[in-house]
Amino acid sequence: DRDTDKKRIEELLEENMVLEIAQKQSMNESAHLGWELEQLSKSTDLADSEKSFVFELNECASSRILKLEKDNQSLQNTIQELRDASLTSRESSVKFVELEKENQQLSKKIEKLQNQIEKEKQSNQDLETLSEELIKDKEQLQVIMETLKADKDREIKDLKQENDHL
Repeated sequence: DRDTDKKRIEELLEENMVLEIAQKQSMNESAHLGWELEQLSKSTDLADSEKSFVFELNECASSRILKLEKDNQSLQNTIQELRDASLTSRESSVKFVELEKENQQLSKKIEKLQNQIEKEKQSNQDLETLSEELIKDKEQLQVIMETLKADKDREIKDLKQENDHL
């Protein structure tokens, strides 16, 4: 039983290490997303309305990133608690079953966080594409407005000439 318990503890410690690595990767991805958003806002030279749109995107993404980082910190604390619990519960096999369930739950949470990060990346890409399309539409509308203004000015000039002629 002791050998079995020792093996189980080692397995749990390995699982905890894997979870901790996954959690660190998730935090790194979150930090990288934040950095990408900062770089995006620094590199684009948008009009005031477009800048506020990007600023709102950054705020939204930042709040989501903060939430993900808090979740990651919570997971890290839980991993530490599990590690402590696994060291203090060598005598009870019931504890090992509970730890295994908690490890499975943590694995699911980490998977959900990773999926959420992927969704955030896709959402940011979609918003960036939308922003670019809006900029193109704005430029096209400006060209149309300039054309209409030139046509109107020319028509006014023609009408004045006709009026003077009459």
